[in-house]
Amino acid sequence: MNKITIIGRATKDIECKQTPQGTAVATVTIAVDRKVAPGKEKETDFIPVVIWGKQAESTAKYMHKGSLIGIVGRIQTRSYENKEGARVYVTEVIAEEVDFLSWDEKDNATKGEKPHSSKKDSFEDMTPIDSDLIPF
Repeated sequence: MNKITIIGRATKDIECKQTPQGTAVATVTIAVDRKVAPGKEKETDFIPVVIWGKQAESTAKYMHKGSLIGIVGRIQTRSYENKEGARVYVTEVIAEEVDFLSWDEKDNATKGEKPHSSKKDSFEDMTPIDSDLIPF
């Protein structure tokens, strides 16, 4: 079984590109803190993640440097030959699920997006119901 779940923060703004076939792909490095013993200095791993399709487009649109992101996916290894002719090995996470765990209202407002409403605003359009009318 090859399954990984990580939660961390994006180390830079996420860019979405298109493959020659027109498929969206985004790459991001996620900073994930390691669990350490009390009193020890925290340690962080920087994990490269590849996101495909509509998820890549949405992630690039709504997440940015510092955003908290949850990823469920699989680990994949590959290799290629660089310009100097040396073999380079890469280990990365291929995202199957992407969860946006933080939402920066200010940032999305500057991009022309409607900010995520706060809790106090989210109930304005609801009609109060007399609790005597509820059957349970």
